[in-house]
Amino acid sequence: MRLKPEQLTQHLQKQSAPLYTIFGHEPLLIIEASDCIRSHARQQGYTEREIFTIDHRFNWVDLLSAGNNMSLFGDRKIMDIRIPSGKPGREGGKAIETYCQNLPSDTITLINLPKLDRQSQSTKWFKALEDFGVVIPVYAVERAQLPAWVGQRLSMQQQKADSETLQFFADKVEGNLLAAHQEIKKLALLYPDGYLSFEQVKDAVLNVARYDVFKLSDAMVTANVVRYNRILNGLQGEGSPPPLILATLAEQIRQLIIIRKGLDGGMAPAQLMKEARLWGDRQKTMTAAAKRIDLKSLMQGLLHAAKIDRVIKGVAKGDIWEELLQLGLRFSK
Repeated sequence: MRLKPEQLTQHLQKQSAPLYTIFGHEPLLIIEASDCIRSHARQQGYTEREIFTIDHRFNWVDLLSAGNNMSLFGDRKIMDIRIPSGKPGREGGKAIETYCQNLPSDTITLINLPKLDRQSQSTKWFKALEDFGVVIPVYAVERAQLPAWVGQRLSMQQQKADSETLQFFADKVEGNLLAAHQEIKKLALLYPDGYLSFEQVKDAVLNVARYDVFKLSDAMVTANVVRYNRILNGLQGEGSPPPLILATLAEQIRQLIIIRKGLDGGMAPAQLMKEARLWGDRQKTMTAAAKRIDLKSLMQGLLHAAKIDRVIKGVAKGDIWEELLQLGLRFSK
């Protein structure tokens, strides 16, 4: 059974499952979902708690033994299992299957996993988690969704702001939900319930954006010049290595070339996406960009990337950051 994070509270009000698995790569949302389950369990009398952090040295027999051992005082128990790598291995996979097939009584098991690809979600051990319990996938809050997310969080503390202010807030906390959460809580301490003005938010919210090269490439392919410039400046200020930035941008350009050639050649969309190694919402974004940018411009962009590579290696003259800026601006028209 699968649940969205926003469905969890309503689910717990009706019933408790013996097994919950949370996976994804948004730390704040994973923490909140896990806390919600643990809090509910404590209210239901699950007072004892055992924590297992799985690494390559972990003895899976210990987990199976802990599940079979009754509490000395007869207390209900929470089994808190964390697998940071998301890869339990062959032995661990079999142990998880066995554990799921023999879930301990008077126990709620909570498993935390990182973001998992399709292959990992197709394994027998993950299917066992899904068949015998509740699986909660936690997806990233996309850039376009962030202002609405901030607005929803403000409404939970009886505050609100207009769209311009929410957009400003989103720009300041881009990619960092933990920081956004902290800033939203700070607004509750600084100001009373009700409407927040732009000036109030501007004075209170810090620039806590977490810039990364993937958001930079997203700004490039969507022709968002202002965002591209802001993220690039942020990456420069954080000391991000230019070779990593260039490699990411160049890979995006190569994917756009594959898509553009495929579109021009009448290739089937499914085959085209597979060749370009694109999945999910990224397919729509990249296809729109490939339709907008002609093949000649894309090839010139790839040549520009090669020039920047020579500048980085010191065999050609130029300002690396200025060249990276101009590379992104090539696709803005």
